[in-house]
Amino acid sequence: MHLAEIAIRRWQLTLVLFILLCGLGISAFLSIPRAVDPHFSMPVVSIIATVPGADAAEIEQTIAKPIEDVLQGLEDVKQVASTSNDGGAVIRAEFDWSGDPDEYFNNTVREVSALRSQLPEGLARLSFEKIRTTNASVLQIALVSETASWYRMEKYARDISDALGRYPEVRQSEIHGLPRPEITIAIKPEKLAQLQLPASVIADAVKLAGADVPSGSVVSGQRRFNVEAGGAFRNLDTIRSLPLRSNDGSILRLSDVADVRFGAEEQRVRVSHNGRRAIFITANQKQGTDATKLRDVLVAELEKQKQFLPPDIEAVVQFDQSKDIKKRLAELARDFAIALFLVIFTLLPLGFRASAIVMISIPLSIACGLLAVYANGYNLSQLVVAGFILSLGLLVDDSIVVVENISRHLRMGKDRALAAIEGTKEITKAVLGSTGVLIFAFLPLLFLPEGAGKFTQSFIRTIIYTVGASMIVSLTIVPFMTSRILRRDDDPEGNAVMKWMMRNIDRFYKPLLVRALAMPRRFVWGALAITSSAFLLVPVLGFSLFPNADTSYFRVQITAEQGASLDQTEKLVRQVSDILKTEPDVKLRAETVGGYNPSVFYNVFERGEKNNQGEVLAVMDKWEGQNSIAMVARLRQKLDQIVGARIKLVLFQNGAPLNAPIEYRIIGPDIDVLKIWAKKVEVILKANAGTRDVVNPLAIDRVDLDIGLDDAKAALLDIPSGARAGRSGSR
Repeated sequence: MHLAEIAIRRWQLTLVLFILLCGLGISAFLSIPRAVDPHFSMPVVSIIATVPGADAAEIEQTIAKPIEDVLQGLEDVKQVASTSNDGGAVIRAEFDWSGDPDEYFNNTVREVSALRSQLPEGLARLSFEKIRTTNASVLQIALVSETASWYRMEKYARDISDALGRYPEVRQSEIHGLPRPEITIAIKPEKLAQLQLPASVIADAVKLAGADVPSGSVVSGQRRFNVEAGGAFRNLDTIRSLPLRSNDGSILRLSDVADVRFGAEEQRVRVSHNGRRAIFITANQKQGTDATKLRDVLVAELEKQKQFLPPDIEAVVQFDQSKDIKKRLAELARDFAIALFLVIFTLLPLGFRASAIVMISIPLSIACGLLAVYANGYNLSQLVVAGFILSLGLLVDDSIVVVENISRHLRMGKDRALAAIEGTKEITKAVLGSTGVLIFAFLPLLFLPEGAGKFTQSFIRTIIYTVGASMIVSLTIVPFMTSRILRRDDDPEGNAVMKWMMRNIDRFYKPLLVRALAMPRRFVWGALAITSSAFLLVPVLGFSLFPNADTSYFRVQITAEQGASLDQTEKLVRQVSDILKTEPDVKLRAETVGGYNPSVFYNVFERGEKNNQGEVLAVMDKWEGQNSIAMVARLRQKLDQIVGARIKLVLFQNGAPLNAPIEYRIIGPDIDVLKIWAKKVEVILKANAGTRDVVNPLAIDRVDLDIGLDDAKAALLDIPSGARAGRSGSR
């Protein structure tokens, strides 16, 4: 029995399935997570190492190279690349895209952590980042205060971060730009000299007393007791009362020769909000969650936390990912409505009843496609909506063909049920063939390799699911509705719209067709010439695998000279921020000195800390097409006038992460030779009128300070090596 016959003869089952599909489609639409871009994990692991005070060559030899050697020994590793700078390195390993990203990440953490004991003792940070599209912050909050101490700022930042992190949809909530708290022991040199006490006595006493080492246990009778013998300091008074030595029955304590107080380490990264001192708090979503719903929950929680803030501390939402999501989905919904209207307009010649049947098949096919997308774990991203828009013009073809053929059988005098069954049977092979061709046209795109394939999966699958669903609908629901709605007494020449269209076809198209058939070669060559001329527009339009994202935010990267201090980098960042402030469309500015702003876009990841690096995230209300493009051009002209740094205004771009559209790598063992060739390539690229933002990392030499230690004299003076190399801060 044919599908159409089952649908018509057992109409009760058809009606139940129709209602069920509608309900499931609506449920999927309400439940599917919303996002701008697809959610997926990449088989890429980023390792960030920080060693304050070390230069790039030292970090490369002592940290980057050993970690690279370990990574090269892992299974399925495709590429290992590292970037070493003053004070740190970023090592990135890319694995086979057909494997399990979680397994690759766990293997990397296990093997590199086993190497930790062989790395330099000065390694302040060794962190691992699993690369996901959900690493971008859903919300970035600035805690702003010009007067509050770091100790107070940290307390309130921790409260907000912990409150946001308690929600199950939040993967992690982090604090950025906060110097690590520390306890400062300011030694009184005159006291030490008077008591003839070396400073090393204080250092040794604090080190020994603060060691939190278990002291074991003792057994007394039938009871077992853990032994507590001091350990980690619990408060400042405990440190102040630390005994250093006893003399004539009196005890010399630390407070007698030093001041003990709360403090903070020297900042390696400084952040500010619109030029005001701040720290940043970010919240990232878990994979498969709805960013718009999560944002509403987090903002409500933030409003609760604001009640506990003192008057001199302010919490401001700097970045809100949901605004971009809502804007994108609203634009795509508008495009979908336009496409739907055009499809409806083309159905008018079919007549009211036939058009109504075809129209019902559109939302039903989309509901089935959306249900399949949701069941396969995809979110409602701009690619999924774009897939539905593209499917609109394809999914009505099957229904139109079936309805027209059934109408022909009705005009032959058959009753509605028989006409629907025989008309559908007659056209089934054609429907299967045309749908199969469409599906097979898109099927190879499912096998695109690596990042591009992962990124476009949801787009291709949406088209395949929707077109496949439209075929099933056209062979089941459409014949059933046709057997109930169409009439046999309709005018065989069609309605008024059809008659008007046929008259114009006879008037305009028919004479042109006659001439084309009379002169086939001329018309074929003319058609080929017109088609070929379209390729002449490619140089005018330009070429890009993925377009700019047209987000309502962009970033300006500031790279000062090698060896620049944090203060010098901050001055340059302030200059950039002041220029951005002159544009009315720029509403917020998040400034970062000594690193980069936390990730706010799915293909931009953490890149470590650098003294000579800064970044300003500029946030607008919305991207306004040509007006925003003109603003970016103005800003680039102004930023080019800043001296002493390389300034780069970067618009966020869809697709796989790329450092630049064109990237040249010069490989060799001698850094001096590489520098010469890098300069030559830089000159050639800059001579091209189409290039912008040419970056040569070896363009500027670093200047270091050699204090000229004399080991022999130091030994004669009985100065230990630790004292010779000791220093406090960088000033």
